[in-house]
Amino acid sequence: MDPTPIDKSATVFVAGHRGLVGSAIVRKLNSLGYTNLLLRTHAELDLASQSSVDEFFAAYKPQYVILAAAKVGGIHANNTYPADFITINLQIQTNVISSAFKHKTLKLLFLGSSCIYPKFAPQPIPESALLTGPLEPTNEWYAIAKISGIKMCQAFRLQHSFDAISAMPTNLYGTNDNFHPENSHVLPALLRRFHEAKMNNVEKVVVWGSGKPLREFLHVDDLADAVVFLMENYSDLEHVNVGSGKEVAIKELAELVKEVVGYKGKLFGIRVSLMAHRESSWIAQSLRGWDGNPRFHLRMDLQILTSGIWRMLLPSNSDR
Repeated sequence: MDPTPIDKSATVFVAGHRGLVGSAIVRKLNSLGYTNLLLRTHAELDLASQSSVDEFFAAYKPQYVILAAAKVGGIHANNTYPADFITINLQIQTNVISSAFKHKTLKLLFLGSSCIYPKFAPQPIPESALLTGPLEPTNEWYAIAKISGIKMCQAFRLQHSFDAISAMPTNLYGTNDNFHPENSHVLPALLRRFHEAKMNNVEKVVVWGSGKPLREFLHVDDLADAVVFLMENYSDLEHVNVGSGKEVAIKELAELVKEVVGYKGKLFGIRVSLMAHRESSWIAQSLRGWDGNPRFHLRMDLQILTSGIWRMLLPSNSDR
């Protein structure tokens, strides 16, 4: 399709603007000169409340919606709170997507997750791998909710010609990440573990798993670039993978974090792990034409994150 630039004065609702993804999107939109962003904290607008969301859309009628809000967490959180993960995410998605259509939003972008694909999907993972096999059991509740969001966008497009699209980012990292000791993802979890080991003079750090699986990582600022590109250049039924095209082994990642943090102790790997994923990388066919050029300067990015890690480990960041 031909590019359709968004008017910089249009009302854009970024749901989840305080999280890792939402905050990066807000930074990107601000840098591009958008002047009418609609931003609400959870205290100001409970997205799990149907009546509150509908009242918000009725009052402000956002022209564009980027749905980055979600209840997220790592393996421990998904295993401990499965009912919360499936219920709250389904509520958020249903309320925002249905209200956006009802109140004539021009376009909506729904952000999913890498966990939507089968545990043993082909590598690299194409969009067509969705629903072709069983999910990873440790986060299937969250995955099912995210798959439902994709299908809801498709259903509204098919039945109502509502311009709702979905983007599936690979593993993300960057500014405003979640450093919770139990609920964070692999990269911030490693940063916290090695930093605390260094500060407390711990002799060794244990990392679960063999360290051999490969993971693809994308800086969240690169995802924000892709989101703007998709909002202006993509309008179709199929969801779109967004990735860097670069992979790193977990053991290599742990060693890099150890080096950047400056931890001098020993690194031990334990083969038993809740996760038994194989490699995980994307095929992002629909992003051809995107000139975002994901940087993947992992060492440099980790150095930047580490330089301010004491601020990121404050309760407001590590316990949210």
